[in-house]
Amino acid sequence: MSSVSKRWIIAPKGNPEYLRRYPGMSEMLAQILFNRGFTNPDAAVRFLYADEIDSGTLLSFKRQKDSNIDRAIGRIRAAITRKERIVVYGDFDADGVTSTALLVQTLSSLGAEVYPYIPHRVDEGYGLNSEALLKLARKNVKLVITVDCGIRSVEEVEDGKAYGLDIIITDHHSLGPDVPNAFAVINPKLTDCAYSEPMLAGVGVSYRLAEALLTIHSHSSKNGVKPVDPEFLLDLVAIGTVADLAPMNTIENRALVRRGLAVINANKRLGLNAMIDVAQLKSGMISSETIGFGIGPRINAAGRMDSAMAAYDLMMSDHDATAVELAQKLQALNIQRQEVTRATQDMIRTRIVDANQTEAPLIFASDTGFQPGIVGLVAGRLTEEFFRPSVVMEQGEHESRASCRSIPQFDITNALDQCASLLVRHGGHAQAAGFSVLNHNIEPLKEQLTALARASLDGQDLQPTLEIDLELLPDQITLSLAEELTKLEPTGHRNPVPVLMTRNLKVIEARPVGRDEKHLKLKLSRPNNSPIDAIGFHLADRIAALGNCVDVAYHLEINEWNGNRSAQLNLQDIRPAGSER
Repeated sequence: MSSVSKRWIIAPKGNPEYLRRYPGMSEMLAQILFNRGFTNPDAAVRFLYADEIDSGTLLSFKRQKDSNIDRAIGRIRAAITRKERIVVYGDFDADGVTSTALLVQTLSSLGAEVYPYIPHRVDEGYGLNSEALLKLARKNVKLVITVDCGIRSVEEVEDGKAYGLDIIITDHHSLGPDVPNAFAVINPKLTDCAYSEPMLAGVGVSYRLAEALLTIHSHSSKNGVKPVDPEFLLDLVAIGTVADLAPMNTIENRALVRRGLAVINANKRLGLNAMIDVAQLKSGMISSETIGFGIGPRINAAGRMDSAMAAYDLMMSDHDATAVELAQKLQALNIQRQEVTRATQDMIRTRIVDANQTEAPLIFASDTGFQPGIVGLVAGRLTEEFFRPSVVMEQGEHESRASCRSIPQFDITNALDQCASLLVRHGGHAQAAGFSVLNHNIEPLKEQLTALARASLDGQDLQPTLEIDLELLPDQITLSLAEELTKLEPTGHRNPVPVLMTRNLKVIEARPVGRDEKHLKLKLSRPNNSPIDAIGFHLADRIAALGNCVDVAYHLEINEWNGNRSAQLNLQDIRPAGSER
């Protein structure tokens, strides 16, 4: 696989005099914040140092037209008092797993008889399941609380009520045409909800419910029960929020994750510590990036390749040997996930090349052997590799399911809307979607989607872009700037690690590195300064075309080795000096 060259888009420079009004920071950091919409210096500072989470308490989370939150809290407290069986019904991704663990841990500490339920990805699919609700009712469950799901489960809620269940929905997903007529519905995206942050992850909503229950208990309890400290739950909030790509440019998500990272790095959760150890991550130095590439994928691997309950059990484990065993299981599942994803991507790439379809407007691949847990990952990788919309389908006996990923120039969900007559169901957003289709409609669907993509993309510049936050001169690449940029953490969706660029650096050394020599290691000279090291993952194929001097786009990082700290470049793209794209 060769790396795809990108067209660099450099953010316009701000007015230096205005940027100097940003207190307590360099013009370079001020420029990055300005680029990200923080055009008011005071607002930029508030964002940068966001740490307080009190303003978002669920006790202020009141729907204006009714008392859903009062009903939810009252019903849960009554179930605890009556010793009724409660089930927390979650989802099989990292947000759903952490949401389930958080609420079960909270309710257990309050004395509830509570059990987790996470549906199986293949056997049951996403969201509330009427058959599962019937089984729970037959086990004498009285109250079901959804986390990270349920807001579109109108029919399933009606079925559950008919089975004798009270259902409280907590969710963060977008609303459907109708809101389920549940006992109570808590979702910050409801139009009549006065909550200040509509972009919480599912685990953020779960945390606010747990926090409210714990707060009320602390003011009213006389039974001597000492429940969990809400602060202790924030490690789960950080993991679910980052892994679910909740926007990190909002004050509340940023504060929740920042506080949660502090809890993670205090090593308070046994199962999480075991995962960090088995994955060989740096204990005490976990960042949002570590969650994104190290922790989140391992939790997700359980639901993708087996059962998400393994990840739930790890998060809840209080026994050393069990925690290590579960962490090793997730490690093995993640390796399996990586291998299957890579093999599937290689298979589809071979098909594309052999059929001379590398320039086709849309990639459409189906196979009975594709695993449902990884089709979305494969579609995403193919779209990244070929910069084309991709559909990857697990072909069933009579009905097939697919995941889609797209590029900014093509709205895949809008395209599926135009093919609705051929589909059983579909949904998603502009660049990611999924659908089910009866097998006899697969070929007509492929033809129609390909025609739509061709009509939309013909004549367009189908080259990926790389947005550059700031251009630096060689002598501005310093350790002190790298240290200052850590103030942007926690980074993530909508607050990414800044991409910087520098022109005309002389190449002193260039060599491929890594097990398969796919990565590029450089040493670059800087006038009047010591050389600087650079690493470019999956960029080794560029060596022959580099020349003596290069322009580089990079993340500025801190390298720590043998007690020494230095700046280093993590290359996002590289080109021969002066070769504008």
